[in-house]
Amino acid sequence: MTRRLHPTLIAFTVLVYFFLMWPLVIVIGAALSNTGYLTFPPQGLTLHWFERIFEMSAFRRTMVTSFQVAAISTTCALMIGIPAAYALNRYRVQLPGWLSTLFVLPVLIPEIVLGFSLLRSIQVGAGLPVVSTLIIGHTLLVLPYAVRVISASLASFDFSIEEAAVSLGSPPVKTFFTIVLPNVKAGVIAAIFLALITSINDVSVSLFLTGPGISTLPIQILAHVEQFFDPVIASVSVLLMVLTVVVMAVVERTLGLTFLTK
Repeated sequence: MTRRLHPTLIAFTVLVYFFLMWPLVIVIGAALSNTGYLTFPPQGLTLHWFERIFEMSAFRRTMVTSFQVAAISTTCALMIGIPAAYALNRYRVQLPGWLSTLFVLPVLIPEIVLGFSLLRSIQVGAGLPVVSTLIIGHTLLVLPYAVRVISASLASFDFSIEEAAVSLGSPPVKTFFTIVLPNVKAGVIAAIFLALITSINDVSVSLFLTGPGISTLPIQILAHVEQFFDPVIASVSVLLMVLTVVVMAVVERTLGLTFLTK
C-alpha cells in the first residue's frame, strides 16, 4: 500500500529547498549580469565576467597557489593519515581510545584559533616562509578528513588476509602495499577529493597564514570585495561551486558516499 505524503510536509520540503537554493540562484544571476556592478535580477546575460577572472593576474596567481598548496597538503595528510588510520584499526585493542580523538582535534578547534596559533608559533616564532606555513596549516586542516574516511574503509577490512600473507612469507611492507592498500582504494580516493575541496575553499586558516605577494584564491576574493563591487566575485564563486559539485558528483558516481557516514 502506497502511503501518500501530507501536503504540509511537501510544502515544508519545498520551502527548505527554496531556502537552500535561492542564494545560489542569486550568485549565478549576478555572475551572468552584464552590468558593471553586482545586481539581481541581471539586466542582461553575458560571460564577460568569467573571462575577466583569467585576465586578472591576481586571480591567476592565487588560483595556482591554492591548487599547489592543496595538492601538497593533501599529499602530506595522506602520508600521515594512511599509516595512522591503519594503526588505529589494526591495533585498536592495544592503542588507547583517546588516540583516535587526537586526529580529530583540528576539526574541534575553531579554524580562527588554529590559524592564529600557527601564525604565532610557526610563521612568527619559527620564522618559516609563508608557503611552508600555509602547507602545514592546510595539512592539519585536512588531516582529520583523511584519517576519518580511510578508517571507515579499513573498518570493513579483514586483517586475517594480511596475516595469512605474512605467514606465507610476504614482507609486512609489501603486504601492506599489495593487499591492504588496494582494498581501501575507494577510501583513499575519496579522502583525496575531500581534502582538496577543503583546502581550496579554506578562508579562516589562510587568512592568518598568507603574506605579502602570496595569497590563496578565497583570500584574494576578500581583498577584491574590499575595493570593487563588480560581478567578478560572483563569477569566481560560481566556478568554485561548479568545481565542488563536479568533484562530489564524480565521487558519488564512482565510489558512493555511504561509507562516509559510518
